[in-house]
Amino acid sequence: MKDIVLIHRNARMLDNPALFHGSKNQDYGVIFLYDQNYWQANGKSEIQLNFLLDCLEDFDGKLKEKNSQVCVFSGNHFDLQKWIEIHFPETIIHVNHSTDIGYFRNDFNNFRDFFLKKEKIKLYSDFGIQVQAPNRDKWARDWEDQMSKPLLKEPYANQNIKKIDKPLEPLNLFLKDLQLSDKKYSSFQSGGSDQAYSLLDSFLKERCAGYSFKMSSPHEAEHSCSRLSPHIAFGSVSLREIYQKLLAELEITGYKKDLYSFKKRLYWHCHFIQKLETEPELEFCSMHPMSDELRRDVNSELIERWILGETGFPFLDACIQYLRKGGWINFRMRAMIMSFASYNLWQPWQKTSPLLAELFVDYEPGIHICQVQMQSGVTGINLPRIYSVLKQSKDQDPNADWIKAQIPKISNICTDKIHNAELRDLYFEKIVDPALTAKKARETIWASRSNIEFKKIAKEVYLKHGSRKKQNVRF
Repeated sequence: MKDIVLIHRNARMLDNPALFHGSKNQDYGVIFLYDQNYWQANGKSEIQLNFLLDCLEDFDGKLKEKNSQVCVFSGNHFDLQKWIEIHFPETIIHVNHSTDIGYFRNDFNNFRDFFLKKEKIKLYSDFGIQVQAPNRDKWARDWEDQMSKPLLKEPYANQNIKKIDKPLEPLNLFLKDLQLSDKKYSSFQSGGSDQAYSLLDSFLKERCAGYSFKMSSPHEAEHSCSRLSPHIAFGSVSLREIYQKLLAELEITGYKKDLYSFKKRLYWHCHFIQKLETEPELEFCSMHPMSDELRRDVNSELIERWILGETGFPFLDACIQYLRKGGWINFRMRAMIMSFASYNLWQPWQKTSPLLAELFVDYEPGIHICQVQMQSGVTGINLPRIYSVLKQSKDQDPNADWIKAQIPKISNICTDKIHNAELRDLYFEKIVDPALTAKKARETIWASRSNIEFKKIAKEVYLKHGSRKKQNVRF
């Protein structure tokens, strides 16, 4: 075997740099590394693994048409390194870059460095991320360059049939042996490139109608958002292919406003991931270091009631229940959920962030962690925004129909009482006073931001992480 293509999240045939270049000698093996400890690390969960396994099954079926298949290696990168050194010392390893949590980064970087010294590994860009010498001043131009490159074709067919020996295992046998909780942790979305292309086509052609305003409603967003986020996160379709199909559609669409809004979000996708790529410490430390002094006390009972959707605020609880059932909810509601935990409950984001991440089938660490920090007021460069759960309830679900669908036991209660969370003994007791806690949080946050040293550091944070597009930045 001349080449090994190592798959982490890029489970697709088209525009897959590692797969395309790794297949050129037509004597290659495709390996997915399954590390159980990784799937138990910060924010990872079975709902995400189940989606990725969907993608891998679809990918495996398509690879077989090229006389190849997905083989699974169980262990960590060091285990894989030893196995490759013993059995395939002359093989070249091909892998796409991935910005991920610290567990993966530390494990993979040692593996990468070992084979770099031997000149036995080739690394490829995937998203529009600056991996070497990040420079925000030229970031947008680099992103456009990456997204404008021609799509890579499907891999070459294998010329040699590979005999699969332990510890490698064909994907179908691995799935048979793997003990997962099945439907309990399944999203209402299925993985795989076929699913991704179907969603992309229906969104660009029709579902995008009204996207620019419907995306705010948890009820309307389910249909009107692209729903491509898990496919982008796990690579069943490339971001570059989405972007190029979007540009082509913008030439002829009647939904230009909506698709331009979507286009901006493709840009922001990589903008946020770049922050974690540039500063991996953000997984555990606030972007503005002085902000870590804000919230020191942890109330485990409050956090548990929050993540279980038992806060006594029907709209907030409905959002969390909906998320827990299907693994997805729209962005505005994600922001509100996090805002409530950080401002109204005044809990450290480092404690709440991974619990929320575990519920998302589309968990992308760079986006999630940086958005969590934004919604917690700890970046130093984004204006604090405290969402009113009561206002969002009235704005996004005026008749409370969606709330009642998520929480049937309050379906007969007056709409006003639901919106105002005045349910007394009919529902969970409110865990905080939203007005008082928001007022205290606002005063505390702004007091910290008025500090001269805080402002000085905030400028440094902006130079490292801030977008260079025009925006309101206050230090």
